[in-house]
Amino acid sequence: MLKNVIEFSAKKSILQNKNIHPIPCKLNIPDWFKKLEHTFTNRTIKGCIPVLDSLTAGYILKIPIDVYIEHNVIKNQERTTKITSGLERSPFNLNVNEADDSHPTHQLGDECPLTKKNKNLPFLKIMNPWTIKTPFGYSCLFLPPLNNSDDRFSIIPAIVDTDSYANEINFPFVINGDKYPVLKSIIKEGTPFVQVIPFKRDNWQMNLTCTKDTELQLEKFKLFSKFINKYKNKWWYKKSWK
Repeated sequence: MLKNVIEFSAKKSILQNKNIHPIPCKLNIPDWFKKLEHTFTNRTIKGCIPVLDSLTAGYILKIPIDVYIEHNVIKNQERTTKITSGLERSPFNLNVNEADDSHPTHQLGDECPLTKKNKNLPFLKIMNPWTIKTPFGYSCLFLPPLNNSDDRFSIIPAIVDTDSYANEINFPFVINGDKYPVLKSIIKEGTPFVQVIPFKRDNWQMNLTCTKDTELQLEKFKLFSKFINKYKNKWWYKKSWK
């Protein structure tokens, strides 16, 4: 029996929609990665276990409802950004963009790269109906799906102590202004947008050392003694996310 359990809780109307349930990241591996083959004569990124670990670590949160984004759009001679949904001003109180919410640019400052990428407009937020609970001593890292993110937007990564914080965690995001100077787009219900990686909090101290030549030679020999699957067979520890 696993002792490490992460709990996602939401109101009944959210729970009834399985399309927006959190899922293990291993169920969200992109098709382009699945289609690759990795052999001695055709070495691809599919043979890179660290990349596979990044794709399968933790859990995926999905957009709970369709939302429409208008970003860097001229209205009344002013540049605007707005997120709306069919539930705008609804009485449901589900924490799912029933009203738009944002952070002003001054909170990050003019020199922040995220501000520039977002075209110096307020940072919109995706409201998340799930509360997340981890065992004592464990926090969660929230970030865009690693090596598998949407090309239109990405959340601002953050860490929350989910063993003590008992509220929904909402996600400010940045529009990819480098690719979409102006964006008018629907982000559909069920779109993966957050990767949740729980981890145990520990205190660390950095130390710099000199590697001994004999140790380095041994590691090099292990590295070059096989044609493929070197790291997987000699160094990798399999992880479990259910």
